[in-house]
Amino acid sequence: MRNRPVWFLILNLTLAAPAIHGQDAVRSTPTDEEETAQSEPVVVSATRFDIPLEQSPASVSVISSEELEHKQIERVSDALREVPGLSVVQTGTAGQLTSVFTRGLRSEHTQVLLDGIPINQGLQGAFNFADFTTDDIGRIEVVRGPQSTLYGPRALAGVIQIFTKQGEGPPGITLSAEGGSYNTFREWAESDGKIDNFDYSIGASRLDTDNARPNNNYRNTAAIADIGWSPNEQLRIGSLFTYSVSDTGNPNTIFDPRPIDHFLTERWLIGPHIDWKATDWWEHKFIFAYDHERQINDPNEDGFVGPTRALFERTQIDYQNDLRPASWLTVTSGFFFSRVNAGQERPFVLQIFGPQPTFVSDHTEEIAGFLQTTLMPIENLIFVAGGRFDHFNQFGGVWTYRFAGSYKIDKTNTALHSSVATGFSPPSSQDKIFGTNFALKPERDFAWDIGVRQELWQNRVSLGLTYFHNDLSNAIGSNSLFQTLNLGAAETQGLEAELRAQPITNLLFTASYTYLDAEKTSSKDISQLQGARLPRRPRNEVYLSASYLWWKKLRTTIEAKFVNAREEINFGGPNFDIEDYSFVNVAAEYEINPHMSIFGRIDNLTGEHYAEVFGFPNLGTAAYAGMKVRF
Repeated sequence: MRNRPVWFLILNLTLAAPAIHGQDAVRSTPTDEEETAQSEPVVVSATRFDIPLEQSPASVSVISSEELEHKQIERVSDALREVPGLSVVQTGTAGQLTSVFTRGLRSEHTQVLLDGIPINQGLQGAFNFADFTTDDIGRIEVVRGPQSTLYGPRALAGVIQIFTKQGEGPPGITLSAEGGSYNTFREWAESDGKIDNFDYSIGASRLDTDNARPNNNYRNTAAIADIGWSPNEQLRIGSLFTYSVSDTGNPNTIFDPRPIDHFLTERWLIGPHIDWKATDWWEHKFIFAYDHERQINDPNEDGFVGPTRALFERTQIDYQNDLRPASWLTVTSGFFFSRVNAGQERPFVLQIFGPQPTFVSDHTEEIAGFLQTTLMPIENLIFVAGGRFDHFNQFGGVWTYRFAGSYKIDKTNTALHSSVATGFSPPSSQDKIFGTNFALKPERDFAWDIGVRQELWQNRVSLGLTYFHNDLSNAIGSNSLFQTLNLGAAETQGLEAELRAQPITNLLFTASYTYLDAEKTSSKDISQLQGARLPRRPRNEVYLSASYLWWKKLRTTIEAKFVNAREEINFGGPNFDIEDYSFVNVAAEYEINPHMSIFGRIDNLTGEHYAEVFGFPNLGTAAYAGMKVRF
């Protein structure tokens, strides 16, 4: 790291040279945002097939790659902070455990997918967003409300689906590098394009930062690729590849610092897939995926088990069949198979109290079938009904259902939507391995919501408002003997509001607001008292952003977030309040020519001292600057 600034300068100069002399590279990002604002995005995650956002029967938010670029967002978790109904909780600084709570439910209750492939990993069954970068991302779709009928386990609260870019047009490449506060350096590259019948998109990045506290350094390398071959317009055979490795210093809380504790995580995934449109009324999608994760905590300074190693591997098969026998009817069906092996190796466990296992593991197999019918009996009316059966080798079968609908009133440009559904989340490997009860049942949810979307001023202004309600039962918790059992219950309800406005060309405003009431309704789980507010779920969250393109050369963006009324867990006693917080980020990018631009940003502009998790402070004010070159 000692010579890193020198290499950073050399890299910038190297990248600049060919860009100054390049003549054929053309920047492909749109500049006419007025046209972009009036075009209605198409979403997939709400129904498993393409449907205009205004017709979606579910509460959906879409984040485009342009938004990620304008705000200079490097990790998916930071993009999700603008979505209503989602609470992003990071245990300190970059690289530390980062969870997302959807509508007040737990992080393992949200299914995360990458190009249709479930990627929740690890012993807990949740997805840790700490290392998930925005490299090669085309868009992010967030569907709130139970989606287990379509996506099975972990979709109890909703779905976050990330789509990679698909290469179109002549091949191009973008190289970028930045440096800044806390000895931070990041380099990344992206390339995509289409050559004859072959398309590809590739992204890779490297991040090094020391953050603010001792033993808080973070190193992350990530790569992702989506390649495909299309012999004709009806068939595409492709594959997704991902790899990431991160090394994170774990300083623990400010009250109990750990000077040398480190955590290494390595993940990789391969996902071949086939998309075949047999006829105009019959489509098939097939995905085979294998992913692997390993974690090493060495040394583990918890004073109990010593260094640990965790392993996770999974094989998945997903088949989807879309049949359209009539213009007003779509029947979606398919099957799903998953095999998971997860375990933790603990070779340094002390044996002074007798023989102790040095490797504990769990094996889970699941097979499922689903059926969904989408009816459009009259213009602007959509009704969806579906069911699914999942069977697990350890606890048997689970049925789920979903009914949803939407209706658009052309005269007022108003769209109404509503849904009622059930969802489930199976016991995680961690629950089964470290619990004393091997007859755990899946957590269940019954939920409903109702909302409205309103377009105004020739679609320059878009408003959305949704009320939601969840009843969680069978929740897994601990009793007075610290046994893991099905004994918890909770209720969450609230409001989600969104605003997107473009009063003039090149000026864009966005805003979101979430009100959440999340309460524990069981007295059996000792981790919290009955009636306690669920920890780390803010009652109010407000997000604001504004972006403007000056002279078609300089783009400036400002965003702010305010989080209010949070509590932290206090085992065996009442929760305690933790501080409200807010932050302001600003970013700017200036295009020198179509091939080169310079950019910079300031995070936490006001220098707010805050912690999203009590005892784990976030960074103060940080500034970064860099250069981007396009070929």
